[in-house]
Amino acid sequence: MRTEDRDLVVQLCTARSGQQLDPSKDYAIENRLAPVARREGFDGVSDLIQALRQSRDDKLAWAIVEAMAAGDTSFFRDRQPFELFRHEIAADLVRQRAGHPVRIWSAACATGQEIHSLAMIVDEIGGQWPGARFELFGSDLSERALEKAQSGLYTQFEVQRGLPIRSLVRHFEKVDDAWLVAPRLRQAIRWRRLNLIGDMSRVRGFDLIFCRYVLSAMTPAAQARVTQNLAEALNPGGMVVFGLNEGPGADGLFDPVAQSAGVYRLDPRARAAA
Repeated sequence: MRTEDRDLVVQLCTARSGQQLDPSKDYAIENRLAPVARREGFDGVSDLIQALRQSRDDKLAWAIVEAMAAGDTSFFRDRQPFELFRHEIAADLVRQRAGHPVRIWSAACATGQEIHSLAMIVDEIGGQWPGARFELFGSDLSERALEKAQSGLYTQFEVQRGLPIRSLVRHFEKVDDAWLVAPRLRQAIRWRRLNLIGDMSRVRGFDLIFCRYVLSAMTPAAQARVTQNLAEALNPGGMVVFGLNEGPGADGLFDPVAQSAGVYRLDPRARAAA
């Protein structure tokens, strides 16, 4: 990959999504962009970037940014935060909301395994509290990832990654060689394309946000912007779950609840200031 092509991709991703790409890893950039080049009808990544340089096509630019932002995901990834939600956090939030819906947001849901994992838990434990309501939301930067998430259709390989057999039997239907999330779960989730470093002034009223393995892939400036946006999106007493051993930094917005699991609660003073 030519230096000028690599630099263009790095600058584009930083400006549009806050990504911090390693410019020394040309192979990683080419691997991510090769499918985009084929899909858009180009002979290779160099032709793709040359076309972007010449046309400044916004759709093409976002296709590149979204491909580079794609992250790894799986059902019940790391398990510990999901067990905390099942056994402690859900009850805490139900009591705190006192009859109002508990609103849960997967803020970088990728192809949907995370928010569907939360939906399975809600389906299994929601009956513990008569009258309790949960509202589930999933968002991602990538339109293609959201399309797959909304479809709820996963391959055998995908369901084998982290999904217990009892959950597969209870919450999925077999469709040819794939597995489809049950309609009651798919219909319980609302979806939206959202850029976490963009204008989120209308994203408000959440009680629990999963935003995992996002900050660690961003520039320091983008990390600060996302952390502030998440704080402003939370209700008083709300929580955010970062990746294992990730955290919001030393900005005073959050206090650790289960630090090793990446769970933090919004500091009341930070919410009042916001």
